[in-house]
Amino acid sequence: MSTSTLRRPHLNRRRLLLVGLGIGGAVAVGRWRYLTAPEHLNAKLSVQETHTRQKTGEITLVDIRTPREWAATGIAEGAHPIDMRRDDFVEALQGVVGENRSAPIALICARGVRSARMTIRLSEAGFNNIIDVPEGMLGSKAGPGWINSNLPVVR
Repeated sequence: MSTSTLRRPHLNRRRLLLVGLGIGGAVAVGRWRYLTAPEHLNAKLSVQETHTRQKTGEITLVDIRTPREWAATGIAEGAHPIDMRRDDFVEALQGVVGENRSAPIALICARGVRSARMTIRLSEAGFNNIIDVPEGMLGSKAGPGWINSNLPVVR
C-alpha cells in the first residue's frame, strides 16, 4: 500500500484553535442571551410603585419564581406565587385574575430576566396589560429589588 492511501484526517493546531474559539464564542453568546432580560414594549414598574399599586388593588402582583426561591427569600406581601414552569401557568393565572386578559398584572422574579421573558410570552397569549418589575426580588441593574428596598415579605 502506498502512503497516500493510509492518510489520517489531519487537524493541525490552527484548526483546533479555531474550533475551540468557535465553540467558546457560541457558549459565551448563549450564556449572555440566557442571562440578559429581553427588551419588550410592556410597562415596567419600580418595586416601590409596584408595592403601592398592589396595596391599593390597582394591579395584581404575581411572583413567578420557583417554590425553592419562595422558601429561601419569602414572597412579596400580597403577591400570588405561581411557578412559571407550570404547564398550566396561564390557567393558574386566570384563576387569580379571572378571564379578563386586560387586567393589570405585574410579574416579579428574582432579577428581572424571567419576568421580562414571561411578559413577552403572556402578551403573545393575548394578555394586553402585563407589567414587568425588572428589579425583581433580589435587585438588578434596574434597581435594588424588593428585599433590599425593605418592602414587606411573607414566609
